[in-house]
Amino acid sequence: MIPAHLHIRRATVDDLAPLKELWKSMRLSPEDLEKRLTEFQVVENSEDEVVGAIGIQFSGPHALLHNEGYSDFGVADAARHLFWERIQTLAANHGVFRIWTQERSPFWKSYGFQPPTAEVLERLPLIWKNEYEGGWLTLQLKDEEIITAALEKKFAGFMAAEKQSTDSISQKAQTFRTIVTILGFGIGIICIAIATYLFVQRNPFGR
Repeated sequence: MIPAHLHIRRATVDDLAPLKELWKSMRLSPEDLEKRLTEFQVVENSEDEVVGAIGIQFSGPHALLHNEGYSDFGVADAARHLFWERIQTLAANHGVFRIWTQERSPFWKSYGFQPPTAEVLERLPLIWKNEYEGGWLTLQLKDEEIITAALEKKFAGFMAAEKQSTDSISQKAQTFRTIVTILGFGIGIICIAIATYLFVQRNPFGR
């Protein structure tokens, strides 16, 4: 059961002091994490004290959970439930297919995070491959291959419809040009006939 006195929100600059203390206690680098403040969600107790935090970073259809920490581990699991609800909302808003983390709490495994296969690990964004070492856990939220195939099919249908529309417009334009050409010839012939008639009327018998 989640204690009613806990609530989470996005970190602000006002949270830097307690977050730095929290990160120090977790043997994390306050200097490095301060630059990434906007990635963090914090959990507060009934006294509005920050007692925990977790970062979430996005890269295309991927999300990374990082640098989870608590000054009061008595609320850790309850806070994780709240964090997980927020993470799912943020992931949906950003169109995330897969979440990655190196957090080792059993909580994350209980929600389906598992070590990736070699094939899945190839999908890990390069920015995180270069920044972090091994020990990954991952959770697929949506089947990227199925969604990609569906989008490609939809795009192919759109392109086919556009081509059909373009061909139809081109055919209509060609028909219009043909009609204009025929009318032009017809008008030209009529003009010649009228000119010839007027010439003959003005000069009967060639006089």
